Amino acid sequence: MLEKHEDFFRDFRGDTIHPSTLEVMHELGLLDELLRLPHQRMVKGIARFGERVLHMADFSRLDTRCGFIALMPQWDFLDFLCSRARRLPGFRLCMGTEVTSLVFDGDRVVGVKAKTADGPLEVRAKLVVGADGRRSIVRSSAGLEVIDSGAPIDVLWFRVTRHSSDPPAAGTYYVSAGQFMVLINRDEYWQCAYVIRKGSFPERQRRGLDAFRRDVVRCVPFLADRAVEIRDWADVKLLSVRVDHLRCWHREGLLCIGDAAHAMSPIAGVGINLAIQDAVAAAKLLAPPLMNASLRRADLAAVQKRRERPARITQRFQILLHKHLLERIFDSPELIRPPLFMRMADWFPKLQWLTARAIGVGFRAEHVELRDS
Repeated sequence: MLEKHEDFFRDFRGDTIHPSTLEVMHELGLLDELLRLPHQRMVKGIARFGERVLHMADFSRLDTRCGFIALMPQWDFLDFLCSRARRLPGFRLCMGTEVTSLVFDGDRVVGVKAKTADGPLEVRAKLVVGADGRRSIVRSSAGLEVIDSGAPIDVLWFRVTRHSSDPPAAGTYYVSAGQFMVLINRDEYWQCAYVIRKGSFPERQRRGLDAFRRDVVRCVPFLADRAVEIRDWADVKLLSVRVDHLRCWHREGLLCIGDAAHAMSPIAGVGINLAIQDAVAAAKLLAPPLMNASLRRADLAAVQKRRERPARITQRFQILLHKHLLERIFDSPELIRPPLFMRMADWFPKLQWLTARAIGVGFRAEHVELRDS
């Protein structure tokens, strides 16, 4: 496994480990160890429209090992996975190794070229798996066609101190006039995701930091005494949101998964969990032909066939939320009325199972099948 950075310690990324991923951890025999790491548990999905509180999803209703979303810094989760993978004799992790291009033998991908602190590196492989995200070097080097579905939003990430007297909810959506914001509980501080129109960050910078602080407080009033912790624009990280997918996820010797195959919006934090589901499916479908030296392109196509539909359905729901919730919020000078589906979920608690299922498990859950080696 080649990792561009020297470590995983990079903030402002998804921290949600959903019930589907926790189920995979249980099937691998790693769940108890994982949950010993510091984390918070999000049992209910809550949205606040001004003073109105709506309960949108109840993860405790799910028929899964864990009836909650675990909120854990992604670097802790990745460090945990790598520490357990190192126990396997065939695993090798190369940090500080940035893939720059693919190696071809005719039309077949046979490896990658990378750069390291010690100079260039070439790695040959029977199969290259591109899991390098929405700006994937692998997929661009392979010339795979990207279909852009459009995303009308960007996200500004920042943090402020969390007080013990703050609302206890681990993850809450806040809506005010023209504004949408998500707070994620990281125990000592809030990780804040402030959603804006696509490309509007330069205009906010021109308006000034004081204006931005006032907007944050107008959206989440209890942060009034902490907005000054946003000292300058360096404390605010821009995530340029993309929603796209590859027409074809593979070519001879290459398979793309996760955001490299289908870049997701950060809405509901499903990206890393869909990527893990892709990985589980790929492992189950590709391990036998790889071990038997019989891997064909049809095997790679089988992974796309299994995982493409869940990814595309999820993207369609995200696009609907962009258009019918976020754009309505941005277009209105006043606080909008909650959409009907949100109100119905709040009125009829049994519907909160449905939203919890869509977010926490998805549209095709993958399961680990352990074999004796």
